[in-house]
Amino acid sequence: MELTLTLMGLMILLVVFGTLDQVHLGTFAAQKKYFSSWFIFLETESGARFPVFPGGYLVGGMWLVNLAAAHFERFVWSKKRIGISVIHGGLFLLLLGQGLTQMFSVESQMAIDEGTTRNYSEDYRDSELAIIDGSDPAVDRVVAIPASLLAKEETLAPAGLPFAVTVKRFFANAVLRRGGGSLATRGIGTGIAVEEAPPVSSDDDANNVSALVEFKKGADSLGTWLVSTGLGAPQSVAADGREYRLALRPRRHYVPFSIHLKDFTHDVYPGTDIPKNFSSLVRLTDPQTGEDRDALIYMNHPLRYRGLTFFQASFGKGDTMSVLQVVKNPVWVTPYVSCVLVSLGLAIQFLTHLAGFRRKLS
Repeated sequence: MELTLTLMGLMILLVVFGTLDQVHLGTFAAQKKYFSSWFIFLETESGARFPVFPGGYLVGGMWLVNLAAAHFERFVWSKKRIGISVIHGGLFLLLLGQGLTQMFSVESQMAIDEGTTRNYSEDYRDSELAIIDGSDPAVDRVVAIPASLLAKEETLAPAGLPFAVTVKRFFANAVLRRGGGSLATRGIGTGIAVEEAPPVSSDDDANNVSALVEFKKGADSLGTWLVSTGLGAPQSVAADGREYRLALRPRRHYVPFSIHLKDFTHDVYPGTDIPKNFSSLVRLTDPQTGEDRDALIYMNHPLRYRGLTFFQASFGKGDTMSVLQVVKNPVWVTPYVSCVLVSLGLAIQFLTHLAGFRRKLS
């Protein structure tokens, strides 16, 4: 009992501090720091990190273990307790499923204009350097280097490329200014100076992720390029007679099917700009399974397909673009199973007591 109360107190403190820190960190960063972590770390000015408080994973995991141990220690088989056991099993599965969701679910967004088709979603909190070989007119061949690898500022030799990639500088956030002093020798970055800026994490801000990368073929340098999420102009590097386009962009998650937006509808309450309803009529096409059908996505009515769930999230471009939240959650079914188990346990417990009451009356 003492351990249970202690864990409940720790969880309450996590909720309080996590809620207060949302003002400074934003929702996503606060959730990651306090709840999707084993420990909360204190970071010194020199960059050293020390654990100072248990995170949500550790507190939740210990809570589950404690509940399971207490249940089995005090478990006594009885027909009268079948319903209680089923209820406890449903609650245990609910807590376990929530923990697994925190650990393994992946969220991204798919923005589609009316009349266009997408086969990928994008994670706007993560970036990648895409090196695109467009020599085949039928399909682009893409080699993507995650920002986490760029941040190590090392030399990389991605498979499928005729050159190596040396990251000379990486900026988690940067300010770009026109002027001299740039380390770039090729591309549009030759006239742009880069200044490092503190990373931001609030919901309304985005980091301008940037890097200076040098491409080498053997011992020969092909030049140094500035790549950044803040640069919209196209850039490319040539090697072995081919042009490779460069793009530092939000990280993409490709899917083996396509979503075509046929129509987007946005209704508002009369006389106001307050959204009443917005929905997307899409065409789902999967060449592997032969799936080819329409689907209407709207509030509380997502599209589920191949382990992904597409929610209607937002819209833009004068109500001609739909933004779908794409969630990959391998344990999405656990809340439904938990509800069924709890309902079943309550029914069993009710019927057990009802039968006992009727026997007493007779």
